[in-house]
Amino acid sequence: MLIVVVLLMVAVVGWGIMSYNGIIALKNQVANAWHQIDVQLKRRHDLIPNLVGSMQHERDTLERVITARNHAIAAQSGGVAATAAAEGQLGGALRGLLAVVEAYPDLKANTNVSRLQEELSSTENKIGFARQLYNDTATQYNTKQAQFPTSLVAGVAGASRADLWEIEDAGERLNPKVDLTLAPPAR
Repeated sequence: MLIVVVLLMVAVVGWGIMSYNGIIALKNQVANAWHQIDVQLKRRHDLIPNLVGSMQHERDTLERVITARNHAIAAQSGGVAATAAAEGQLGGALRGLLAVVEAYPDLKANTNVSRLQEELSSTENKIGFARQLYNDTATQYNTKQAQFPTSLVAGVAGASRADLWEIEDAGERLNPKVDLTLAPPAR
């Protein structure tokens, strides 16, 4: 009888340790995924002045981009929701800036601007992948800590719900307009 009680206690303690370690591992993965987004956002923020510096044609568009960039940098310490909202505004301003590039053939032909556009496009893709990884990891973490019986250990592990990165900017939800005609764009 004593052996059964000891084995039962060992099993419960072992389960508690494994649950605790699993939550801590997911908590660290969420933090890592967030830092991966941060790295890509920094890259985006660093590219913008170079792109803006190559263009002086559209003052209003440039000012919107710079204002949105500065707001996005300031919002990074405000958590996931504040960062997502500010980055959504920056994304909208960047779409306007890239539309300006399309409207000026001499800018489009400029290799420096073209290279910066490619780098920005690549960075936007990396940001998208980093956001997806973050949301997937945060969802696993949130699910793990909410499931019974692991939820019994979640408080001891200092677990708290991780916010998901959500699209705040309505412009990001719009489908892109694709024109497959060979007609030159109207000016």
